[in-house]
Amino acid sequence: MLPESIRNAIDVASNFVWGPWTMALLLGTGVFLTLRFRFVQVTRFGDGLRAMVPARASGAGALSPFQAFMTALGASIGTGNIAGVATAIVSGGPGALFWIWVYGFFATTIKFAEAVLGIKYRVAEGDRVSAGPMHYLKKGLGSPKLAWSYALIAGVAALTTTPFTQPNSMAVVLQSQFSIPPWVSGVVIAVLTWLVVIGGVKNIGRAAERLAPLKVGLYLVGGLIVILTHAAQLPAVLALVVREAFSFEAAGGGAAGVGMMVAMRYGIARGIYANEAGYGTAAVAYGTARTEAPVQQGLQAVMEVFIVSCVTSTISALVILTSGVWKSGLTSTAVVAEAFNTAMPTVGGWIVAFCAFLFGYTTLIGWAYYGEQFLEYAIGLRVTKPYRWIYCGLVVFGATGKVETIWAWGDLMNGLQVFPNLVGVIGLSGVAASVLRKPEQRQVEPAAPPA
Repeated sequence: MLPESIRNAIDVASNFVWGPWTMALLLGTGVFLTLRFRFVQVTRFGDGLRAMVPARASGAGALSPFQAFMTALGASIGTGNIAGVATAIVSGGPGALFWIWVYGFFATTIKFAEAVLGIKYRVAEGDRVSAGPMHYLKKGLGSPKLAWSYALIAGVAALTTTPFTQPNSMAVVLQSQFSIPPWVSGVVIAVLTWLVVIGGVKNIGRAAERLAPLKVGLYLVGGLIVILTHAAQLPAVLALVVREAFSFEAAGGGAAGVGMMVAMRYGIARGIYANEAGYGTAAVAYGTARTEAPVQQGLQAVMEVFIVSCVTSTISALVILTSGVWKSGLTSTAVVAEAFNTAMPTVGGWIVAFCAFLFGYTTLIGWAYYGEQFLEYAIGLRVTKPYRWIYCGLVVFGATGKVETIWAWGDLMNGLQVFPNLVGVIGLSGVAASVLRKPEQRQVEPAAPPA
């Protein structure tokens, strides 16, 4: 248990990093790229849907394009889509959902740029691939110091956030639904994570390819049942979301504009935590693909953000709001489980527990690879094996931590990661735009023929 003074310092630092300037930077970058890429998330949405189909693998890389897509999707759709969104609604009010949508729309172009630049500037030799913002910061912008700084910050963030936030949310719901002690959950999750992570990126890709579609489908079906059960509340809830997004008072009164700023702070912070646009992780995941079609991977990244922000995050928020449990005093995955239980007593909580486990597990194994890539760049290949063991060991501690402090630390570290990455994304946006306009990139690769 951390001392109160340290917990308070983490909260203060997190709130400082996620001040109005950060929100303005993220939204501003998304708007700028949307204009520069000529609304690619709208004009090429159909191509994005087709890009989701497994395509032929051609070129250097470690994973098939579909495996790279599933690894990125599996890593971004974590318990942040359940626990993070729930925390945003409970702490920021219903209006936070509106800002999750707003950021999600513009964030598609940030992730598009990250994926395209990840492919363009990666270092690939057969199955051995190194990709990420550190490469486009060094090779594209010509700034090796900024590249090293990003890699170190992002590596520390991966090592000290994901093994804490994901197991924590998984343990919360397993305790609330099955009375499993958090330390027991932590040990089991750590062992299961080790079984995949120790085998490297190919093991991670194969696991993500199987688990990511399962978890999205199951959560979508369960969430729709809850929403349909409370369908009569839906019009009022949607009106509340829009009204509270622009509220001039905080809950219970307060200074003008406070309510809106709180909703924006939690909506955008949890929005980026859910879809990861701005972190630079997309460059790592999509950069592993065996393809020479960067726009195809960019369009997959667009669809990834759409699925995260407009499907899974929306499901989480609406089940909490339509069922009314957002005022129950519960938080994290426990409040979502309670919402599912209002439509499917007992079974609903089990569904959330299983989904939270799958969400957290796929994120854990995906981020293990991200952190490995970052720290290998910053420190060298000698860090790989110790990193994998330490990463898995920290899972046990994450499962038993304090919910609010865990998420505040996650916000802090991920916020620090955003700044150097956006320097590269904005500085090289012209490169991504020129790749997008190339005639040979207008078509996505054909789907693989049946076996």
